[in-house]
Amino acid sequence: MAEETTEQMVVAAPPERCYAVVADFPAYPSWASDIKEVTVEERDDEGRPTEVTFRAAAFGRSTSYTLAYDYSNAPTELAWVLTRGDLTTHLDGSYRFAPTGGGTMVTYRLVVELKVPIPGFVKRRAQNRIMTTALRNLQARVESGD
Repeated sequence: MAEETTEQMVVAAPPERCYAVVADFPAYPSWASDIKEVTVEERDDEGRPTEVTFRAAAFGRSTSYTLAYDYSNAPTELAWVLTRGDLTTHLDGSYRFAPTGGGTMVTYRLVVELKVPIPGFVKRRAQNRIMTTALRNLQARVESGD
């Protein structure tokens, strides 16, 4: 069964900066610690990546998955759904960016379902690690100004 997890973090930068970093998929390997390779498969008429394949470290091994991106609420939200994955049947989620005093409240939502059943506590621990790492890496990248 797919489980949804949500986590938030305040980032000391405007929402536009946060969105720009999240939407720059080719740069992910330089700042997102679990992402090893990114390939933009398709782009929309505005040049935005609509289908992106990632190779990442997960569950002690390498995994590949392809996400389809939805820009309908950009730049306040960037959402995605899994189209292909070797370990996952669901890897859907979104980033939401809301201005807050001194920065941006970033809300990260993730729905994960694996092809191979694993105990719930292991899955929750992995989800929490993914989310915490993603938000901390994003915060470090955004606040560094790179």
